[in-house]
Amino acid sequence: MISSLCAFETQHAGLRSNDGRADRRGNFVFGTLNEGADREPAGSFYQFSMRHGLRRLDLGGVTIPNSICFSPDGRVLYYCDSMLGQIMCCDYDPDSASVGDVRVFARVAGPGGPDGSAIDASGRLWNAEWGAARVVHYSAQDEVDLAIQVPALQASCLCFGGPDFDRIFISSARENLAQTELETWPLSGSVFCVDGVGARGLPESRFNDNASTRAN
Repeated sequence: MISSLCAFETQHAGLRSNDGRADRRGNFVFGTLNEGADREPAGSFYQFSMRHGLRRLDLGGVTIPNSICFSPDGRVLYYCDSMLGQIMCCDYDPDSASVGDVRVFARVAGPGGPDGSAIDASGRLWNAEWGAARVVHYSAQDEVDLAIQVPALQASCLCFGGPDFDRIFISSARENLAQTELETWPLSGSVFCVDGVGARGLPESRFNDNASTRAN
């Protein structure tokens, strides 16, 4: 049986949920995307838990929310509006769903834009660049110091896996690609696995409402 947990963005027919991830305490954080032709930043970022329900994060409006991930201690939230070509970060309190000290983490020069991200065990961010056929790793100075080429133009997200979390799995999309682009990138829409990147990831947090009552 399928049941509804909560309604959101009911006042705007052009909005839908997009990127999302459980934080380190088991709350689900996600953003809403504006599919309307106006492409206005009408979406928002939210936190959801059974204990507190739906709570809007005070991060302003967004058109295409992506890149949601968390520092290893869960106290920094990374996110982006893919339309703006930059990845943001902010202080994050999972218990109160409050954010602060919003700042630019990295600017994406192009030709692609930021899509899904993941944080490795050392706290470094990896980002799939939509339209650039690559995944990039950011150094401690928030600069790209490693790029992994992907045989698909629209790399969409990544995660760490394998017994030791030292393999990277990369998803891609075929969405809106012209026939000529599909001929150039025939593996678009595939999932790729990369070994030997010299980094280890962390297990993905799972939605667990009981976790919202536990201390770090």
